[in-house]
Amino acid sequence: MSPAPETLQLVMGWPDWLNLFAHFLLLSIMSVGGAISTSSEMHRFLVEQHHWLSQDQFNAALALAQAAPGPNVLFVALMGWHVGMNAGSVGAALFGVLVTMIGIMTPSTIITYTAARWGHRNRELRAVRAFKQGMAPVVIALLLSTAWIMASSAGAATPGLWLLAIASGIVIWRTRLHLLWVLGAGALLGALGLV
Repeated sequence: MSPAPETLQLVMGWPDWLNLFAHFLLLSIMSVGGAISTSSEMHRFLVEQHHWLSQDQFNAALALAQAAPGPNVLFVALMGWHVGMNAGSVGAALFGVLVTMIGIMTPSTIITYTAARWGHRNRELRAVRAFKQGMAPVVIALLLSTAWIMASSAGAATPGLWLLAIASGIVIWRTRLHLLWVLGAGALLGALGLV
């Protein structure tokens, strides 16, 4: 079992919390394909620019939320929790959860609701169909940037890992094999130390 992520000691004032909230509001607008597609920008902002999270805390938040059942947006709550705990208390951690979750959920929820209603009413328009088809490559590129940051920042960018990722992608794309079998195979290979 790996050790718990290191805790930083932060002093955060209201301008810092407002900055965090505003940034997550902007990320919400950019989160085409879900909040996970903006995790590379979250990393830049939280780990590299402000040092509000350590690399281990960032990776742990992503890994735990992806492994847990339910919506994967929970990693945003975990990041808010870690920022608050680094600021010194459980109360600050709960406040961090509220700041990040309200920030990431509000704009995207309003935009999605409004756009879905409009798109449904106008689904036969050529522009609506073209927009839907054009967004697919954008979402894929954002998800690939997230994978790149996760693999390279943890020092895990080994040829075996990249080969496993490519093979898994091809298996999922070209076969009817359920995703859980692929995940199980990856977990087994990792547990055996092969990747």
